[in-house]
Amino acid sequence: MTRVALLTAGGFAPCLSSAIAGLIEGYTARAPELEIIAYRHGYEGLLKSDYIVVSGAVRTSAARLYALGGSPIGNSRVKLTNVADLVKRGLVPEGSDPLQVAAERLVADGVSILHTIGGDDTNTTAADLAAYLASNNYPLTVVGLPKTVDNDIMPIRQSLGAWTAADQGARFAANIVAEHNSGAKELIIHEIMGRNCGYLAAETTRRYRTWLDEQEWLPEIGLSREAWEVHALYLPELSLDIEAEAARLRAVMEVQGNVNIFISEGAGVNEIVAELQKEGAEILTDAFGHIRLDKINPGEWFARVFADAIGAEKVMVQKSGYFSRSAASNAEDLELISHTCVMAVESALAGRPGVIGMDEEAGDVLSTIEFSRIAGHKPFDPTQEWFQQMLREIGQV
Repeated sequence: MTRVALLTAGGFAPCLSSAIAGLIEGYTARAPELEIIAYRHGYEGLLKSDYIVVSGAVRTSAARLYALGGSPIGNSRVKLTNVADLVKRGLVPEGSDPLQVAAERLVADGVSILHTIGGDDTNTTAADLAAYLASNNYPLTVVGLPKTVDNDIMPIRQSLGAWTAADQGARFAANIVAEHNSGAKELIIHEIMGRNCGYLAAETTRRYRTWLDEQEWLPEIGLSREAWEVHALYLPELSLDIEAEAARLRAVMEVQGNVNIFISEGAGVNEIVAELQKEGAEILTDAFGHIRLDKINPGEWFARVFADAIGAEKVMVQKSGYFSRSAASNAEDLELISHTCVMAVESALAGRPGVIGMDEEAGDVLSTIEFSRIAGHKPFDPTQEWFQQMLREIGQV
């Protein structure tokens, strides 16, 4: 039996349901004779041969998925080359090669095409699997779709879901910053996803400030743009002088009566980890070796560092990550997802493996990019003029 298999993996992004819908519609139009299956919970489902057969009813009604976020088939964080973790979780037997287990599962399940929808970890894992399949003569084509709110996959210009996540973060911020005068001298910290890349925090800030520009203000009764402004933005790519920033923000607090700080969750992590290690605390990591940011709470750390220094009498820390990443795709993303899914189906049917993306090294043309060129942790470029102008406008440079 010749089958097409889909899986979504890693953290959520506002594109997973839409990408699944796009692929199902693509195969229904181009190759209706091919059966489609979807592995539950990403690579975990693949290793366990746990999948859903996409029925005729689902094919007919796949468009319903465009209206919702999340992933109907589920995600998980599984790295096929992290043998110890997979054995510990009972996903492979001790002494086995997980790549071989995965390959044999795919063959046993009758899969000839595998679509992975995920970020850099998902697609580098897909690259490991594709290389294993090729070197061991397994007749299977792997085609990935780039998903991440961080927009940090090299060499891809725009990852699926990142635009929507920024829109949703801006929407979240509007309600959170509305709390700025719920007490005198309030400090609000908005923590935004972005472990190693500040893209999402920067783009969220830009879109939030565009929303500010569209409002009608009434300062005579206290409704002023200055109070709703983003007074500081901290990213992993920016150096941070705590003392200088504390002095600047204290002046803002004295004039405005509030301070709003937007941070990327990866900002200040080195300083936080050093502090925790000095205290003898254990630094927890996930299956990919990433520091568990949910355990070290960067937003709380910034609140603790700045609260007294700027004279805050009330402090609020809010995280927009789960709100943003589980949203349905916006119009911008839907257009990009549509083009990406069309090319993914075409590439897979042609036996051309790789990740579909706007190739920064080829004029941002949507292409099938070789797995060997895919890497994670692409940094945000803070030297871009629009970003420098934004920092000037909020008084940070």
